[in-house]
Amino acid sequence: MDIGKPSFAPSFDRPCFFVGIGGSGMMPLAMILAGRGATVAGSDRNLDQGRVPAKFDDLAAKGVALFPQDGSGIVSADQLVIASAAIEASVPDMIAAEALGCARSTRAAMLASLFNDSRLPIGVAGTSGKSTVTGMIGWILHAVGRDPTVMNGAVMKNFASPDAPFASALVGEGEAFVSEVDESDGSIAGYAPKIAVLNNVSLDHKSLEELRVLFGDFIAKAETAVVNANDPDAAALASRLPRGRVTTFAIDASADLRAENLQPAPFAIRFDIVSRGVRTPVKLAVPGRHNVSNALAAIGAAMAADVSLADAVKAIAGFTGLRRRFDLVGEAGGIAVIDDFGHNPDKIAATLDTLHAFPGRLLLLFQPHGYGPLKVMGRELVATFVERMATDDVLILPDPAYYGGTVSREVTSADIVAQIAAAGRDARYIVDRADAAAALVAEARPGDRIVVMGARDDTLSALAAGMVDALAAR
Repeated sequence: MDIGKPSFAPSFDRPCFFVGIGGSGMMPLAMILAGRGATVAGSDRNLDQGRVPAKFDDLAAKGVALFPQDGSGIVSADQLVIASAAIEASVPDMIAAEALGCARSTRAAMLASLFNDSRLPIGVAGTSGKSTVTGMIGWILHAVGRDPTVMNGAVMKNFASPDAPFASALVGEGEAFVSEVDESDGSIAGYAPKIAVLNNVSLDHKSLEELRVLFGDFIAKAETAVVNANDPDAAALASRLPRGRVTTFAIDASADLRAENLQPAPFAIRFDIVSRGVRTPVKLAVPGRHNVSNALAAIGAAMAADVSLADAVKAIAGFTGLRRRFDLVGEAGGIAVIDDFGHNPDKIAATLDTLHAFPGRLLLLFQPHGYGPLKVMGRELVATFVERMATDDVLILPDPAYYGGTVSREVTSADIVAQIAAAGRDARYIVDRADAAAALVAEARPGDRIVVMGARDDTLSALAAGMVDALAAR
């Protein structure tokens, strides 16, 4: 896939207008451009609908001009209009850009241009774990004084503050540009990393055959590929490369970086990393076996960027996680509420396995992130919930996230619930998300863990916080 090259001057003298500026991939890119001196403006239908106002307040505080998504913000042919693939040509802003003859770029093309032009582009790929590994690498490089630029799809809690509540980007002066890269739209093909991380290859937006081609081509471009040897498909792709260009990592298996002696805690984990026969203890402030794998990937990438193993291990102990990645929102009445990005089979399995390592029933609210993904991975989602839920766990699915436009509804939440329930699990379909949340609050008892899961909807965090308040008010 050729994602093109945006018409953007290196001196950032062309004003940029983001259509859909509040998106998880758009907002950090806008922050990076603004931080590097570009004039940035944008629109978003969530702004028009009054959703997540704090996000847009933060953009405005950073000097970003915000407009309704009615074409009023696009007034000059000098503007470069940047839009994600989800923006239809019928959106008034796109009509205005066409009428004025504005240069246009996709989000992916602009990001790839900045990434490829950096002196040390570090790209993080894989079906799951990209945002966490990106945040971990960014934190390690920051902690050792390398001052990286980081482009993430999630808020990095290490960099969040009252002045930067939505810190999904970090703008640094150092040579490293760390970014997760997206396979879902094929745009990964436009990135040329010097260091490439491949976490895993599993079903999400594309078939496994397509993913193998995209990920294989991606790591083949890198001077160093850091690859998960526990994942058979990732390991097979790495085996095609010269051995000297590959760093492998694995848990309890042969690899250049090997994790052993895992000691989980409810919201942390310890393990030993073994490299060249030397054993080093590691402590993480984020939980789960999957985060051990993520940490190995990040440490491997940092070492490829000339950070010592000792410095990387010391730094990663201070990594505090990402918002909406196994994020403890609060506790009330002996019930914990966790906000999680789990939306594909691998991510959901990792979250459930991590929680089931400790006592307590799980009350799950899973909002599918679209009707399309349900069609692509519905069978695998059903299998994951059936296999990973305990007999006393409860799962509620409301309708999928939907923001307008034409979409096929061949597979619905009701279909998924019916199949899970038929296999003997307690799964329920409640159309309205607020009603689903209220049902779980009413169901909860001390010792339970409520987990809100889903993607592409920032208001899920507010829903989870509201559940904590509702529990406290019982």
